[in-house]
Amino acid sequence: MPVQFEKNMQRLNRVFPAQLQAFDQVKALIEEFGAMCDLGREDRHKLTIIVEELFTNTVNHGHGGHSDAPIFITFEEDSGGLRLIYEDSAPQFDPLLAGQRTDIDATINERRVGGLGILITIGLAEKADYSYVEGRNRLCLRLSATRD
Repeated sequence: MPVQFEKNMQRLNRVFPAQLQAFDQVKALIEEFGAMCDLGREDRHKLTIIVEELFTNTVNHGHGGHSDAPIFITFEEDSGGLRLIYEDSAPQFDPLLAGQRTDIDATINERRVGGLGILITIGLAEKADYSYVEGRNRLCLRLSATRD
């Protein structure tokens, strides 16, 4: 069944190599999307924090360092808000599984190392969904939008 989009939806997508130095290009994409949709500074900042966390995790943990493997980033804006679709070809990993998330209420001595970044990332979104599709991890995040 084909994907249906709202008539007034704006969409921007690009593919980047899984290399930390490519993040400057990702930030440029966020700014381009922000300007295209007249997003407020706070929304642009939120998107940057979210994508930087996901991107860094893909490079450092998913691929174990720099790789030419693709990272697919799609931004969509419609009257209902913003949607980020983030896909990578790293080994399958669902960051939303409760067992893989940090227990924020644990003491510092009991808490596992790591996991706080994804907890913050998910906390910035209104809704988050994970799927593994055609050899790719796909994280879809829904956010509200403010305008300048």
